[in-house]
Amino acid sequence: MSRQIAELFHYDRQFNRKLICGIDEAGRGPLAGPVSVGAVIMPLDDADIIAGINDSKKLSAKKRDELYDIIKNKAVAYSCIMLDNNIIDEINILEATKRAMYNAVESLKIKPELVLIDAVNLNLDTESKAIIKGDATSYNIAAASIIAKVTRDRLMDEYDAMYPEYNFKSNKGYGTKEHIEAIKKYGPCPIHRKTFIKNFYVVAK
Repeated sequence: MSRQIAELFHYDRQFNRKLICGIDEAGRGPLAGPVSVGAVIMPLDDADIIAGINDSKKLSAKKRDELYDIIKNKAVAYSCIMLDNNIIDEINILEATKRAMYNAVESLKIKPELVLIDAVNLNLDTESKAIIKGDATSYNIAAASIIAKVTRDRLMDEYDAMYPEYNFKSNKGYGTKEHIEAIKKYGPCPIHRKTFIKNFYVVAK
């Protein structure tokens, strides 16, 4: 087992649990699109460990796509929940993220014995633990981060075909200079988060 993989089991193997669920999100910061939450229960036997799993932000898009399919095939259970920009504007991004996390756990076909969450405290009826930088120290959280990221990125690619002027295929909704200039020029589209663009664009009521 590589050092990187060993570090990912810092939390997963210190608990005497077989069904550990990792939870992570993608898309808290963008100006457009949903927040995406992955929940994954991975087998922890050495023979089942997937080499290359890491925090999704440290992987190339190609590698994330490859691991996405492997994770889905090997997972004991997984789910991915996305909440759209309208909900984010209504209840704020943190509350939307938490709601998606609760829904992701509830959507699992198997109830976990322990839930590890990347940096967010949840009040679950299952034992849970929030871990700072969990996507770098928990194998299950890292797997969840890949599920969340790839699912959201693929949706943003679909939105790019619907709203090509914003180049969502490239920026995935994040606030690049090009994206901000497009909002100023064309105005927001239906998937923009109004509460995220108010500092540079006044949305008509």
